[in-house]
Amino acid sequence: MLGMSIREVSQALRDGRVSATELCRKCINQIQRTLYLNAFITITEETAMEQAQRTDNRLRTGKPLGYVPPFNATVVQKLLDQGAVLVGKTNLDEFAMGAGSTDGVFGPVRNPWSYTSLYREQSTEDPDSDWAITGGSSGGSAAAVASLSSFLALGSDTGGSTRNPGSLCGVVALKPTYSLLSRHGLIPLVNSMDVPGIMTRSVHDAATVLRILQGRDERDSTTVQAPSTPPSLPEHFDIRDICVGIPKEYHAPGLSKDTLAQWSRVADMFEQAGARVQEVSLPHTQHSIVCYHVLCCCEVASNMACFDGLEYGHCSKVDSSTDAMYATTRHEGFNSVVRRRILSGNYFLLKSNYKRYFVKAQQMRRLIAEDFKNVFRSGIDVLLTPTTLSDAARYSDFIQEDNQTRSAQEDVFTQPVNMAGLPAVTVPTALSHRGLPIGLQLIGQTLQDWKLLTVAQWMEQKVNFPIIHLHGESNERELNRSVSQKTRASNKYIHNLNKE
Repeated sequence: MLGMSIREVSQALRDGRVSATELCRKCINQIQRTLYLNAFITITEETAMEQAQRTDNRLRTGKPLGYVPPFNATVVQKLLDQGAVLVGKTNLDEFAMGAGSTDGVFGPVRNPWSYTSLYREQSTEDPDSDWAITGGSSGGSAAAVASLSSFLALGSDTGGSTRNPGSLCGVVALKPTYSLLSRHGLIPLVNSMDVPGIMTRSVHDAATVLRILQGRDERDSTTVQAPSTPPSLPEHFDIRDICVGIPKEYHAPGLSKDTLAQWSRVADMFEQAGARVQEVSLPHTQHSIVCYHVLCCCEVASNMACFDGLEYGHCSKVDSSTDAMYATTRHEGFNSVVRRRILSGNYFLLKSNYKRYFVKAQQMRRLIAEDFKNVFRSGIDVLLTPTTLSDAARYSDFIQEDNQTRSAQEDVFTQPVNMAGLPAVTVPTALSHRGLPIGLQLIGQTLQDWKLLTVAQWMEQKVNFPIIHLHGESNERELNRSVSQKTRASNKYIHNLNKE
């Protein structure tokens, strides 16, 4: 049941073959069985069962739910209005700043594929130290979907934060066109690039969720009216009408042999099926990492300014002076990754540096966006690229490098899309020789998300990605016990906050 798609399980609910409460209980049980992944920081079991009961009542009576919480992000509210059940809040890097979901206050998230027999056969070290990362920053969401604990999850995508973990965890991750989904309720990282991302186990499911979430929102002035689309993705699609571009600049240093092999295999697959496949050039890609870093830090410095201990956020007990209180509050309230970006952003925005860094970065961003426009004007329908340089790194190896370096490396293929505001989706294609997922990215034209997903579904049907089978529960009980203690602590902390 948990391995079904959203479409299949929705039909089962309508047919009465399963109840919402029964399905919710299965998801909650699966979360409990996979606590060792550290994907969830809060399990809303009581709320989930209440919502599931209301869904059962609605299915029996045919009446809408009518449930309106005090405040929800628009994308969350739209899902609840359609009968979705919230099973929990997932783990992520602090303020979504990270590339591995290893820098959160609730500890790192573990990749579910680290607990498959195939990965374990390749591993020679202790299972408790040899697990792979999920990618970031929305790693908890990706792990929840990949481990069959939920049918869909949301994240935020500023430079690849849903596509990166989607690729490493073997799930579909969609970054819609900027402005197609409301950002109301999303804590801002980079206002001009942030997009709510969708994670599911199939492209069709991602399209289903997109239809629910897209469209104008009076609480977000950047949103636009969603274009008219068919009721669902076509089951059969003639790929011969499509031209696929292969950006030559994406043959980046550090690209693994496994990823390169899958990129070539899928490109050949398109060509053999009759699609036109041609090499294209995005000449300013080489400058995108530096450009993104400057713009990201500048907007982070601006957005994080409100967390000063007086208006919002943690407040230090140090009160010797206002400056001392501010300094101590922000040191205690932010980890080193967030503090580094704030400091860098303030430096770039100094009057003496503003034109040298921020203005030049904005100019380069325009050139990067023009590169994409020129390629699409030439007749290209979609671009096929890697999503990440390689499969998921081992946690013990990943933490050896600083976060800035890791983020620059892991987002090399994804962050140009955010700077251009384009839609992109990562689709799992195969397992590496280590037994870990490899995903490839398709990039589409502005507001042509449906066309992008149509091509992605065709690709998904051809690659035949395997279903996850988690390893036995040896070594998992101890891990669950440790993570469960953290979960209970976080639940108590959030409960006390709500009481206040």
